[in-house]
Amino acid sequence: MTINMPEEKRLTEIIELCKENDRKAQRTLYDLFSKKMFVVCLRYSSDYSDAEDMLQEGFIKIFKKIDKYNHSGSFPAWMSRLISNNCIDIIRKKPNLYAITEGHENTLETYNTNAIDKLIGEDIVNLIQSLPTGYRTIFNMYVVEGYSHKEIAEKLDISAGTSKSQLNRARKVLQKKLEEIKVYESLKISK
Repeated sequence: MTINMPEEKRLTEIIELCKENDRKAQRTLYDLFSKKMFVVCLRYSSDYSDAEDMLQEGFIKIFKKIDKYNHSGSFPAWMSRLISNNCIDIIRKKPNLYAITEGHENTLETYNTNAIDKLIGEDIVNLIQSLPTGYRTIFNMYVVEGYSHKEIAEKLDISAGTSKSQLNRARKVLQKKLEEIKVYESLKISK
């Protein structure tokens, strides 16, 4: 069964009922947004099961903090930020998050955006999921969520230099994978 997105007035009613701990409204909210929020979790985890756990924990936090939402901005964006922060908190608690040491502050290189333009959303999520945890986390926080290196450093208790280095390495890995896709696609076309 597909649930259509409610109009703004209906969404406001659902949110207000959730603030009163109405279980039916909470289920409706979950049904409306869980797929989109799951994609956010998949950006941070390469494991489907871990992403499901992140989603469940994220929705628990949403329901606990929903009374703080004041209708001044986009509700889906507010939810996405909470889900992302939850994923970051979970990842931060894991050991061996960062595969590199500080001091590898390289300047960021540009990468081939033409290959990215040809990919669909699912392909991009799969590429991001294939990154090591530290790279994936920094990449998501900087590129997707819009955090600065200083903010990332504060949230993850690392230096801004480590954040920059992780992002640089993530981009290099993604660039290499995109080049592999480009070669593969050219081989398919030439056959």
